[in-house]
Amino acid sequence: MTLASRALAQLATWPDLRQSVPSCGLGQAVRSAQGEIAHFHSDRDVDLLLTDRAVRRFTKDFKGSGAIRIVPGSPWVTLRLDAASDVDLLLTLVSVALQARQSWPDPVGRAMSGCNDQRGAGFVKADHGGV
Repeated sequence: MTLASRALAQLATWPDLRQSVPSCGLGQAVRSAQGEIAHFHSDRDVDLLLTDRAVRRFTKDFKGSGAIRIVPGSPWVTLRLDAASDVDLLLTLVSVALQARQSWPDPVGRAMSGCNDQRGAGFVKADHGGV
């Protein structure tokens, strides 16, 4: 069982989440009543939708982590699951995402941009681009 499949299985048991087909059409997703939360694009890469406010709040912390990639202007962050601790980080951030969407929802009518995988911002693509 991969780290991504383990994380997806854990998130599928959360009462506020359900598995779904991602809007980008690639991989698997989990969503809440408010919409999509995460897209599992590979055995290692997960895009997580946070509010703009949550991304701004955690940007400094995210930049210190090799497991997280931020794409400027995107409310999605990409997590690389290389270790069990990265799954723990993902589960924590999904909890933050759920709370942020309830406490600080993004403005109504904001155009939802595609996940980072659609931007070519995943770790795999970025890592191979420089080789």
